[in-house]
Amino acid sequence: MKKFFGFLGNEVFLGTMIALLSVFTAVASYQGAMADSEQNKYEILGMQFLNDGNAEYLTANQEITQDYSYYDNWYLNVDERPEIAEYYEGDFSQPLQDAIARNDGIWDETYYNDMHAYPDSLFDQSDTNFELGSKYDERGDQLQLVMLIMALGLALAAWGSLLGAESNMRTMFSLFGLLAFLAGIYVYLVMVPVVVVPV
Repeated sequence: MKKFFGFLGNEVFLGTMIALLSVFTAVASYQGAMADSEQNKYEILGMQFLNDGNAEYLTANQEITQDYSYYDNWYLNVDERPEIAEYYEGDFSQPLQDAIARNDGIWDETYYNDMHAYPDSLFDQSDTNFELGSKYDERGDQLQLVMLIMALGLALAAWGSLLGAESNMRTMFSLFGLLAFLAGIYVYLVMVPVVVVPV
C-alpha cells in the first residue's frame, strides 16, 4: 500500500500539485470576478430597459388617449363640419389609421398591440438581460466553489510538502490535495455553466 501511494510523497509530485492548484485557484478567482462583473452589467441593462419600457408604456397610453379624443372629435364633426373633422383626422396615429383601414372594429387588439409594440420590445430586452444576469450569477457561484475546493487542495498539498518524506501524514495530505484538485476540475468542467449571449 505504501509503495502504491509512494509517489504521492514525492517532492516533484507535490511541487506539481501546488503549482496546478495555484494556477486553477487563480483562474477560478479571475473568472468568478469576471462573471460577477457581467452579472452586474446585465442587471443594470435590465433595469435600464425596464425603466425605458415603463416610460414608453406610459407614452403609448397617452397616445391612445389622444387617439380616443381625436377620433371622438372627428366623429362629431365628420358630417356637419368636414374641415374640422379633417384636422383631427390628420392627427390620428398610424396604428389608428391602420385600424380604420382594416374596418374590423377601430379599437381592436391589433391596434393596442401596435401601440404597445415598442414598450413591449423594451420589456423583452429587460427580461433577456435579467436572465443573462441570473446565469452569470450562477456561473460566479460555481466558480467560487471551484476556487474554494482548489484553495483547500492547495493548503493540503502545501502542508504535505512541509512534512518529512517518510511521514504517512505527508502522503495523506498529498492524497487529499490530489482529490481536491480532481474534484475542482470536475466541478469546473461539469457544473460551471457556460453563458451564451445572444447576438
